[in-house]
Order: sequence, then structure tokens, then C-alpha cells
Amino acid sequence: MQKSAYGETTDSRRINPLACNGMVTSPHYLATQAGIDILRRGGNALDAAVAVSAVLSVVYPHMCGIGGDAFMLFYHAETGRLMGMNASGRSAAAADIAAFSALGMKAVPDRGPLAAITVPGAVSGWELARQFSAERMGSPLSWSEILEPAVSYAQEGFPVSPSLAMWMRLDSADKGVLRRYAEAGRIYLNNGRPYAPGEMLRQPELAATLRRVALQGARECYEGETAERMCACLKELGGLLAPADFSAQHAFWTEPLSVNYRGLQACNLPPNTQGMASLEILNILKRFDMAGMKEGSADYVHVITEATKEAFSDRDSWLTDPDFADIPLAALLSDEHAARQSARMRMDAAAHDLHPLTAGGDTVWLGAADRHGNAVSYIQSLYFDFGSGVIPDGTGVLLQNRGCFFSLDPQHINALMPCKRTAHTLNPAMLLKNGRPFLVYGTMGGEGQPQTQAALVTRIVDFSMPPQQAIDAPRWLYGRSWGDSGNSLLLEGRFDDRIAGELAARGHQVRRAKAFTDAVGHAGAILINAETGVMQGGSDPRSDGLAAGW
Repeated sequence: MQKSAYGETTDSRRINPLACNGMVTSPHYLATQAGIDILRRGGNALDAAVAVSAVLSVVYPHMCGIGGDAFMLFYHAETGRLMGMNASGRSAAAADIAAFSALGMKAVPDRGPLAAITVPGAVSGWELARQFSAERMGSPLSWSEILEPAVSYAQEGFPVSPSLAMWMRLDSADKGVLRRYAEAGRIYLNNGRPYAPGEMLRQPELAATLRRVALQGARECYEGETAERMCACLKELGGLLAPADFSAQHAFWTEPLSVNYRGLQACNLPPNTQGMASLEILNILKRFDMAGMKEGSADYVHVITEATKEAFSDRDSWLTDPDFADIPLAALLSDEHAARQSARMRMDAAAHDLHPLTAGGDTVWLGAADRHGNAVSYIQSLYFDFGSGVIPDGTGVLLQNRGCFFSLDPQHINALMPCKRTAHTLNPAMLLKNGRPFLVYGTMGGEGQPQTQAALVTRIVDFSMPPQQAIDAPRWLYGRSWGDSGNSLLLEGRFDDRIAGELAARGHQVRRAKAFTDAVGHAGAILINAETGVMQGGSDPRSDGLAAGW
């Protein structure tokens, strides 16, 4: 372990796994192993990503599930093409501002049936990926083989991990989401109390749903028994989603966005994701001598935080469903715009705060790469921990609360309208070198995603850190924590007090957190040497994750 700029050594003992045949990283060790098994059995990176996503939907239900949305970047080695996938769902046809105003509401509720007003898109993404894998890549694996690990863990059970146990404990407190919704409490509490780490959690209803998908295909969740059960439950509870909303759901391929960073092509997804903000930050940072700063210094944290403010200002002005607005992406990602942004930034003083940012955002990111050169950066979420809290009887499917991200202000760029995709914090990332994957990376964490992505890129590209060291190093989060009225700069506990003092002197509202807090997200990365075929993985010690290769 090396002495760092933070005043102490890291206590993470994770290694950088090296492999040539394939690499998978995810925030849960069982999910990662499922992905590696798929690769060993002749599957490709797309197959592995679907298998990992499915297992995470079982073993990490506080962060993701088949009742949520997903996005992907996929590099197809045979054609040399990078493809984006959007598997987010639209709002109900009956969902509009008037419907909530009639109920006396000034905001979409953050829990319950009226938070579940967007169709879960993740499984439609599995369908699109599986179709491409089978038809274009000749995958020998069936739906049943890809989903078998998830079905098994749902039916037979798995030991509850520390992260899941912690969130079960937090959300089983008085008025917590697991107390407010009976079916969620029945499944995720052990006879009324939170599970302890190591206790077995079984979800037979979810296993049955996954079996139906394995036998009938993903459309079962949109036009079959599962869809019928979800719609019936929501109708009974006063929700707005209807059968026609589910049957209209389809994931689609989209063209990624990109900017140049130090000769590499930084890629992300277009709106309705905040990929534009992640790329704007890198577009600004390339105008600074990052390598000339001490990594982890006050200058380093300050400049990324100030670039974040600039990018978020644009994001909050423009980000929405592009079917409902003309978003000037070319101008926002231009070098000329980045020059104006960087010119406004001062190294000796923090710019004024943005309006209070959104707290929370619980998500999973996973990466997969195979020996043929295919690579996947994939992200999936329910939004808040345990989503809306609504689980339709007999399905085991926890519905997302992404609908509460909509605004009920008709003038807001992300105003609620029927059949509209809400703005999404989710954004998977990838760096290409000479047109081929160099770094597959991402993180959970809502507002923290673009910030942590910038930390990973600068540490790996500008400071030549291996991915595990870049992930281990102390991070920060500019934003708003639960219960706070304004934004602050949260520093992990391993930052030196001197650095915290320098940042405060520049005008940052500094708050301290414990070492390895998951408040700064669960990140992961795969570094790929295209010439040698060697892949190097990293997973976050703040999660229950694992990076593994074969």
C-alpha cells in the first residue's frame, strides 16, 4: 500500500484482477460470478451483462430490479461500432399535471403508486440485447440459461449482504418504506424485523416471474401475466399506468455522444440521460493541467467541483425527453462552449451554489468485456432505495419511483406530460482509444455519477492509476444530502484536514463523512489493452462488489 495525498494509506486490500478471456465487475460478488460463468459457457459480453443485471435484480433489490429502468453502451467488436441503448419507460398516458393538481399535490409523491407512473424499462432492454446477441453475434445460450442464476437465487435464496442488510435496517424504521407497504415488508423483512447479514432471503414470487420471462421472453412483462398483475395492482391502489402503457414499451438503440479527452474518445448516452453533463465536465477539464496538480489536492477537488457546477447548470436548463424539446447538444459539447465555461472558473474561489440538487439516487453499474473485444457499460436503477415500495401481488417485482423526478411546474424543462420519459441521472460511460474500448466505467449515485466518472477518468488517464486504486481513493460529492436544504461539498474521511480547510477557505460548504462511505457511490471499471488483450478490473470497496476475470 502506498502513501497517498490524503494523509494516510488506503485500507482497501482489493487487487486489480488481470485476465485475457473476459472480465466482469459489479457491486455484488454473486452477480459478478454469474457473469463470468456466462462467459465461460461461450456467452458474450451482452449475455453476461443481462445475466449480471438479472442476478442484481434479485440480490441487490434496494438498488435495482426488473421494475426499474436501464441504459447501456455496447461496443460491437465485429463492426467496430459503439451503440447506445435506452431502456427507460414512458409516463402513463393518463399522467399529467392536471391529474396531480386535482389531488391537491404540488409534487409527484416519492413513494407509492403515484410515484410508479413510468413503465419499467429494464426487461425491454434485456430483450433488445438478447435479440442482438442471438441474431448478430451467434450466442449459443438461451434465455433460460442466461436467467438461470437469477431464478435460482430468487427461489433457493441467498445470504443477505452487508449493504442490503444496512438498507433493510434503515428502511424498516418508523414510517420507512418497508413499513408503509405491506408486500414490501412481507418480502424484505424477516417476520417484521430487518434481515441480518448472512440470513437467507428467498423470493419465490420473483423466481416465478423470472421463469415466465425465461420461457416466454421479455414481452411477458409487458403483455403477459406479469403485466396484467402490475396493472391490476396499480389500478386498485389508484395508480395511473394501464395495459396500453405497458404494451407500448420498447427499448431502442441510440447514437452515443462523445468528446475528446487527451486524445481519447469519451462516450456517453444522449438525453434523456445526464450523459451530456458527464461529457461537459471532461470537456472543461481537458483545458486544465490536471496532471500538473497533485492528485487528491485541494486544487484537484476544486476544479472538478467547479466544472461540475458549470455542467449541471446546463443540464438543469436543458435535460428532458428529447421528443419533447430541442436540446442544443452540439453547442453544449463544443470546445467553444467549454472555453467559455472554463474562463468563468476561478481557482481561488468557489462559484455560487446551484439551486438545491436532488438527494439520493440508488443504482447499480456493471461492466463486462469478452475475449472477442466486445464490451458493455450498463446501469440500472429503481431510483430511491426500494423504489416506490409497491410490489404487485404474486410478482415479486418492486416498482420504481422514477416518476417523482418529473416536475409539476408546467414551465420546467422536465415537466410531467403523458407518454414522456423523465430526465435520468443514469449514464453509463466508456473511453475509446483508436476507436476501441480502453476504459469501461461507471457508478451509482445520482448527482454523484458525473463527478465520480470525472475522478475515475482523471486518475486513470492523467495520473496513470490502475482502476482499483482509482476507485479506492477518497472521493467527494457536491450536492445535497438527505434532510439538508442546500448543497455542500461532502469529503470522505480520508481527506487530510488541511485539504478540507483549503476548500472551505475558497468558499465551499465542506462536510465530512466516514471513510469509504457509500454516499459517494459504488463505482467500477475495466481497463483494456487492445493490443495485448489484457483486461484489468476494479470494484468498489464501498459496495459488496467484485471484479473478476478468467
